[in-house]
Amino acid sequence: MAELTDLVSAADEWLRLDEIPDYPQALNGLQIQGTRKVKKIVAAVDACFPVIDAACDAGADLLVVHHGLFWQGAQKITGPVYTKLKRALEHGLAIYSAHIPLDVHRELGNNAQLMKALEILDAVPFFPWKGIDLGLSANVNWDRDELLAKVGEATGAEAHICPGGPDNVKKIGIITGGAGSEIGAIAETGIDTFITGEGPHWSYTSAEELGINLVYGGHYATETFGVKALASKWCEEFADVEWEFYDHPTGL
Repeated sequence: MAELTDLVSAADEWLRLDEIPDYPQALNGLQIQGTRKVKKIVAAVDACFPVIDAACDAGADLLVVHHGLFWQGAQKITGPVYTKLKRALEHGLAIYSAHIPLDVHRELGNNAQLMKALEILDAVPFFPWKGIDLGLSANVNWDRDELLAKVGEATGAEAHICPGGPDNVKKIGIITGGAGSEIGAIAETGIDTFITGEGPHWSYTSAEELGINLVYGGHYATETFGVKALASKWCEEFADVEWEFYDHPTGL
């Protein structure tokens, strides 16, 4: 069992929450203060009602998510918003969320963990954004179909590709989540294959015109890695704490 404040302080420091930029609605860090003692952690991608309800049913004291409670901005505490907050508060469930800081972390991050799942150990920072590097890139020598299969195996979901680039993949870039709209700027970096979660419809045709392979691995599927890694690290660092992952895929 561990003190909630100790877990939060450790994660804030590991992820450099005070230094890493994000969107205003991310509100990274502790979003709901629950019970003071934590015995069980549930990790999930989204802080939606089914996830919160399942975490409470599982006896969790702390829920860690990638997408927190406030992505829609300020909302009235009525209807579904009231229901999920009431469920968490009555159970004493603390909720911790980390978005961009958990994408870019060089050990725990979604990008790093996906690279690791692809068995790439020499990735380098890639794609500057607001003073940080938002992704990772690496040199490979893979057939394009082989790459697609590797991504699907790593994420556990079928990946979709715009085959706009070469059949033989030499340099990949990864930004998990919804970075497909950046395809124009991504193409200028010199990679031949970009792996992300999803993108707008026009990102496919843009990739064709730009001569770059664009792999859509699934927004959800590419972002299960970070919360798992963070929960695991908490349990390594703090005795008598256990964790489990609650899978609630969106199919996007």
